[in-house]
Amino acid sequence: MNDPGRIAVVVLTHNRRVEILRTLHQLFSAGEKPTVCVVDNASTDGSAEAIAQLFPAVRLVRLSENQGAAGRNHGVYAVAAPYVAFCDDDTWWAPGALARAADLLDRQPRLAAVTARVLVGPTQREDPTSTLMAASPLPRLADREGITTVTGLMAGACVVRRAAFLAVGGYEPRLFLGGEEELLSLDLMADGWYLAYAPQLVVHHYPSSHRDVGARRRLLLRNALWCAWLRRPLAAALRETARRLWAAAHGPGLGRTLGDSLRGLPWVLKRRRVVPAHVELQLQMLERSQ
Repeated sequence: MNDPGRIAVVVLTHNRRVEILRTLHQLFSAGEKPTVCVVDNASTDGSAEAIAQLFPAVRLVRLSENQGAAGRNHGVYAVAAPYVAFCDDDTWWAPGALARAADLLDRQPRLAAVTARVLVGPTQREDPTSTLMAASPLPRLADREGITTVTGLMAGACVVRRAAFLAVGGYEPRLFLGGEEELLSLDLMADGWYLAYAPQLVVHHYPSSHRDVGARRRLLLRNALWCAWLRRPLAAALRETARRLWAAAHGPGLGRTLGDSLRGLPWVLKRRRVVPAHVELQLQMLERSQ
């Protein structure tokens, strides 16, 4: 059922004027006409002004400081649709994908989030994370062939049930940006929801060249360590820490990342809440399959 009121799109951007304008053009050309909300993470390149001028139908939320992934929370609060599709300033939903995602969420009342298949660049190469999600060893949904149950989501290519997202607090501001999906996913599953990957839904990703690869690498490692100690049982947290550090042992910036991780330890221990046993079992099943 193509009812644009069922779903809104929240787009996160920071200093990518060219990319965000291209993404908005693609979204408005798709024919589905959802509410579109752009959260501008304190851009200084004229992004917000250009959006207001060229896309007056966009609901624009301008933040006074860059809040990273938590900026998406402001977008979710700003819309009223029961389902919220996320994309970044360098990703956009293919025509028909939003309506199909809303249909799936309508049929599956305990589904909190569904992630789309991501095709990268003009060659439409499948993102490796999509390939991994498609091969999930967890039970497949009877709803439709190819839809897998997963333990995570892709922040710039998923549709969430707004009530579930808000109930767990959305994205944690302390994580900023990089692997921020993990904590949200764990909290949704701990609340009794499940997550899915649906290859019938497609998101296009044209990666921006405006990115700090080194900083992103450090944040990914720090956030993975924090998430392990925030939510995993002791043995699993130790195992995940060892695995992550071994993988990063010869990479640049490891000492700085460890320092950042340790400085956040008091906050992590204060917020530690171990996931239920059935969630941990799913995580272990997934780890054994990789």
